[in-house]
Amino acid sequence: MTQMAKALLVDDRRENLMALEAILQGLPVQSVAVESGEAALKQLLVDDFAVILLDAQMPDMDGFETAGHIKRRERTRHIPIIFLTAADRDAQLALRGYAVGAVDYLTKPFDPWVLRAKVSVFVDLWSKTRQLAAQSEVVRERESQWRVLTDAVDEATALLRSDDPDARDRAVEMLEQARWGTPL
Repeated sequence: MTQMAKALLVDDRRENLMALEAILQGLPVQSVAVESGEAALKQLLVDDFAVILLDAQMPDMDGFETAGHIKRRERTRHIPIIFLTAADRDAQLALRGYAVGAVDYLTKPFDPWVLRAKVSVFVDLWSKTRQLAAQSEVVRERESQWRVLTDAVDEATALLRSDDPDARDRAVEMLEQARWGTPL
């Protein structure tokens, strides 16, 4: 069963979170909404996310500080962050957002279709990354099986080349065990 991608929505205003959830509705992503930077950091301890939509201006821990914590953690530093803010188009705030690791910085009002498109790209990248990781695991398992079989063939070959009269039977047994994956 494939796990659905999740988007972490972080905003101190409940109505903004509801609006973001509505914008993302219909996308192959599960929205997880929290109302503070502290809650976001706690959520990141228990869940994996494809993308984070983060309000830049919040009381207590603002979005910039929250992003800094996210990017310092090994487990979460790869998660793309899109800053959302109602602040005027202040270039210094945008630069500050990019400096702490954001991939984008959108000011309100923003086009919901643009946000949907950006989230879709990150969800797709997240899904493809997980598929690649699963395929890599399959390749590692097959390489391990190949090594076991190669070792069995090498051992059986050595037995067959020996002068031992029982070597043929042991070599055949060894190859059959390796073929069917039973312990040698």
